[in-house]
Amino acid sequence: MALDFLAGCAGGVAGVLVGHPFDTVKVRLQVQSVEKPQYRGTLHCFKSIIKQESVLGLYKGLGSPLMGLTFINALVFGVQGNTLRALGHDSPLNQFLAGAAAGAIQCVICCPMELAKTRLQLQDAGPARTYKGSLDCLAQIYGHEGLRGVNRGMVSTLLRETPSFGVYFLTYDALTRALGCEPGDRLLVPKLLLAGGTSGIVSWLSTYPVDVVKSRLQADGLRGAPRYRGILDCVHQSYRAEGWRVFTRGLASTLLRAFPVNAATFATVTVVLTYARGEEAVPAAPAGPALAQPSSL
Repeated sequence: MALDFLAGCAGGVAGVLVGHPFDTVKVRLQVQSVEKPQYRGTLHCFKSIIKQESVLGLYKGLGSPLMGLTFINALVFGVQGNTLRALGHDSPLNQFLAGAAAGAIQCVICCPMELAKTRLQLQDAGPARTYKGSLDCLAQIYGHEGLRGVNRGMVSTLLRETPSFGVYFLTYDALTRALGCEPGDRLLVPKLLLAGGTSGIVSWLSTYPVDVVKSRLQADGLRGAPRYRGILDCVHQSYRAEGWRVFTRGLASTLLRAFPVNAATFATVTVVLTYARGEEAVPAAPAGPALAQPSSL
């Protein structure tokens, strides 16, 4: 279990390193002003960030997800596995319930982590920047707004993560069964990669509009006075100003990120397990869009 956890953490780090530039683009597209849009689309956003802030601009806020990664993995591993065992047997419904429980519990760490990440991704480059890093960002938010400020967006994070993780585990379970993933299969690794990557995409599609609302709430007040009074007000104002398309902003970069993130996670987990055990290892199945979970195989 310790080795699987170590491999999962290593895979998670690889996933964050691969996926963070796409996440930065997603957040910037989600929160940009409709009156004066700074970016015309995913590719233009990528080019603009690299031109104005160098490649390092794509990795703004990286410390926050890396810092919370170990704790999130520990929660997801423990909650999902124990919930599935407590439910008594492996079934599609129990896979969904166990995944949803894991998604809900890890929000305690995920929400403040994503708040810091979002603020760092949106702040200006150079000496004018407000925050020096993830911890400084959370410390400043806590100093000005208290514990409530650090947990800004918690309800929307719960609304996103709970069903998303449930859908992820359910989809992954169905795909591994449909693909016939069995120990000893020569195509086991490609099949698990395909199942994990596809499940990540499906889980993002299931709750993406909620993610847009969460990003807007967490970025609210960063550049000017706060605009939203809560989730429903954010949904109402966003829809009234920009129509239904506002809830798909950044979706392209998110889906582009979902598959390679899981692929990187799988590859890293497999290498770590192979070298640590000195034998052919069965790779782990991801426990969410960018996390690793031991396969039920």
